[in-house]
Amino acid sequence: MSEQDTRRFMIRDRNWHPKALTPDYKTSVPRSPRQALVSIPQTASESTGPDFSHLELGRFDNDLLLNFNQGGLPIGERIILAGRVVDQFGKPVTQTLVEIWQANAGGRYRHKNDRYLAPLDPNFGGVGRTRTNAEGYYSFRTVKPGPYPWRNGPNDWRPAHIHVSVSGPSIATRLITQLYFEGDPLIPMCPIVKSIANPEAVQSLVARLDMTNANPMDCLAYRFDIVLRGQRQTHFENC
Repeated sequence: MSEQDTRRFMIRDRNWHPKALTPDYKTSVPRSPRQALVSIPQTASESTGPDFSHLELGRFDNDLLLNFNQGGLPIGERIILAGRVVDQFGKPVTQTLVEIWQANAGGRYRHKNDRYLAPLDPNFGGVGRTRTNAEGYYSFRTVKPGPYPWRNGPNDWRPAHIHVSVSGPSIATRLITQLYFEGDPLIPMCPIVKSIANPEAVQSLVARLDMTNANPMDCLAYRFDIVLRGQRQTHFENC
């Protein structure tokens, strides 16, 4: 495949992503647009940069077991989360910034608006960042987050999940999604997941158990590959 072929623009498939207004996901009601979307041409500052290859990262930025250490290790199941960021043709997206944020093992975020009764973990901040390497790979070490109830319905629960941000080649290409864990029975019950009509799109959000990358007697591993656009694209959040 020639370099020119790899630069072809792939029109976004609006049927792949959920509708902005999905009433059963109640917070989509006030946040969804009421008028037709308008396409705004991008300026050079939006379509170029920043160059993340020059971003200085801390030693433990991608290690959530250590980057908020207050004298001990976080409570919970230790896991490795790793994968690859590629474009629609399988070409690696190199030196792009990948950020994650999540609840702790009890299902609580370190956020002032989180009032869930699960305790905060003094040794877990719940955020991390890294860059993809020359082959598009990224890796984090963290704890598996817990599920938590949310005020959508009388007994709605979010499955265990981790939020993921991928910056792409420029600030205008930042995409945000969330991953779930293989085998979680709460996934098909979640109103946010139910807003996704295509079962294949839901599966693109599931991190798979990856025993080949696990550390024996230490932690399991999950693999979550991200395809930015095209036939095997990963689903990204609309709301």
